[in-house]
Amino acid sequence: MLEKLDVGKSRKNCRGAADEITSGLKKIILAGSPNVGKSVIFNYLTGKYVTVSNYPGTTVEVTRGKGKFGDEEFEIIDTPGMYSLLPITEEERVARSVLLEESPEAVLQVVDAKNLERMLHLTLQLIEAELPVVLDLNLMDEAERLGVRIDINLLEKELGIPVIATVATEGTGMDSLRERLSGYKRTSGRNIRYDEVLESAIAEMEGVLEGGYAISRRAIAILLLQDDSRIAALVKEHMGDGYAAIEEIKERTKRKYNQPLSYVITLARQREISRIVERAVASVKTGTVDFKDRLSRLMMHPLSGIPMLLIALYGLYEFVGVFGAQVSVDFLENTIFREHVNPFVTKAVSSVIPWKIIQDLFVHDYGIITLGIRYAIAIILPIVTTFFIAFSIIEDTGYLPRLAMLIDRLFKRIGLNGRAVIPIVLGFGCDTMATMVTRTLETRRERIIATLLLSLAIPCSAQMGVILALLAGSAKGFWIFVSIMTIIFLFVGYLAAKLMPGERPLFYMEIPPLRWPKISNVFTKTYTRVEWYFKEILPLFILASILIWIGRLTGLFDLVIKGISYPVSWIGLPKEAAMAFLYGFFRRDFGAAGLYDLKNSGALHGIPLVVSIVTLALFMPCIAQFSITIKERGLKMALGMAAFIFPFAFFVGFLVNTVLNALGVTL
Repeated sequence: MLEKLDVGKSRKNCRGAADEITSGLKKIILAGSPNVGKSVIFNYLTGKYVTVSNYPGTTVEVTRGKGKFGDEEFEIIDTPGMYSLLPITEEERVARSVLLEESPEAVLQVVDAKNLERMLHLTLQLIEAELPVVLDLNLMDEAERLGVRIDINLLEKELGIPVIATVATEGTGMDSLRERLSGYKRTSGRNIRYDEVLESAIAEMEGVLEGGYAISRRAIAILLLQDDSRIAALVKEHMGDGYAAIEEIKERTKRKYNQPLSYVITLARQREISRIVERAVASVKTGTVDFKDRLSRLMMHPLSGIPMLLIALYGLYEFVGVFGAQVSVDFLENTIFREHVNPFVTKAVSSVIPWKIIQDLFVHDYGIITLGIRYAIAIILPIVTTFFIAFSIIEDTGYLPRLAMLIDRLFKRIGLNGRAVIPIVLGFGCDTMATMVTRTLETRRERIIATLLLSLAIPCSAQMGVILALLAGSAKGFWIFVSIMTIIFLFVGYLAAKLMPGERPLFYMEIPPLRWPKISNVFTKTYTRVEWYFKEILPLFILASILIWIGRLTGLFDLVIKGISYPVSWIGLPKEAAMAFLYGFFRRDFGAAGLYDLKNSGALHGIPLVVSIVTLALFMPCIAQFSITIKERGLKMALGMAAFIFPFAFFVGFLVNTVLNALGVTL
């Protein structure tokens, strides 16, 4: 085992059914950078038995399934994206751990064929580690469209490993890939040679290393020279006091260079890669830039990219806010539930259960059916579904990485980089999930800032959908809300970046091809997310209704609502809005749906409506997100964030109410 990890019993408990399905099977591991098509290839290779579980000790997911090649079944493991065996992010650490602990029959490295020069760095490291590598040149259609021609046979000869060309989205080359994997015979690959000083240091380290390792001693020595702390800890465990000899070799070697050894090693690899690419790859200049290329560049240029982003936001407003939150919600809420479902179930429950207290658990103003299920299905479901459709289209086109490039410079002002756009945008789907995804950010400082901003200024899809419904018909109110939330996001992020010490974040991301979305992909992603909504969120609405019933029965909620009513009234809202804020802690969208009821009753409109929306959007994260924040950042940090967010939300609400009234804004 390469890393000192507690993976025995914990892994067994974590994987559960996956162990039963794939026990005893030979393993094929998929590795490679993000956005190169690994998931598409995984889906092609696997059958219906697929499990997704967090890697032990982390919230990073590893996907497992099984595939049959010829007469033999294999376990297929899809790892998180990685660029190097020298990990920076949590995703890369998990991907490396899987590679080095699972004893794979083959490691299928999937690369973007048109960016081969960047991708081969990981290939050379896998070869140095003496892992059984098969190289899959995916996205060959994009490479050929750009005039890139690759001599597969020559590339195989240069690397000393099998090389296959595929277009996974179209199924091209996938049969050949299956054949190569099923009949794979382990090959050693061809190690690159470094300069004399490095080669001497590597050989000397190999000579003094003690213990058994999952990768070659040469790879261990190279990682030690690059100051890999986890490898160093493992080697120290094996060697004890003898590790001093390793340190002496490393320090002596460092003194012979003016640059860090990581830079020297990377530069040597790059020279070898350039030589290979020069021989095996030909680039034919087409002389033309097609529509997709021009559009891609426009999306990433500030002068054109920002207007395009605003247009996309307006389209999101029209689709989710008008069609989803007005047309669909109006039909389900007023026609289906108010006219038919609620009267029917109220009459049925009242006829069966004579006690008013028990009736209130299921029906009337706060019942499981008339409030919890009504909110979940009539108000939230159509909004969430339309948002998921829109988000799936955005994902499938490849717009997200371009958005990351567009806002990288801005995000650096708030202590983040363009890569943080992924958890931030995911936050508009689910802040709880997005908080987990902050693990992909490189530094603790970035993870804390991103978590704070997700907790404070990013409404989840369900809450955002209800907010769009509340603001439907008031374009002025919508843009006031967007402007305030944007200012808060940037202001708090800027202050956090100034107050928290740390290095300026770096940014590197692969840009996938810009494509028209495929209906099948959009449908699959939307269906999966809606299924998740029913499994994970609907029960929470039911639980919230039960807790509300208990709270009202015991009088506890009345006391809490009375306490919240004071700051609510200070910001110009009716005291009835206090209940929506309390419900918002159980589920953000639950609270927003409470405001929706107040608007429909005529108790909330104009400036107070906008003030309530802004305050609730900034208000405490829901229980689920708060729990994940404790798990990811620790109890002390989570409580500190909550202590800041609660008063800050009402302070902003007070300012918004004061300013809008002073300016005489009409809504």
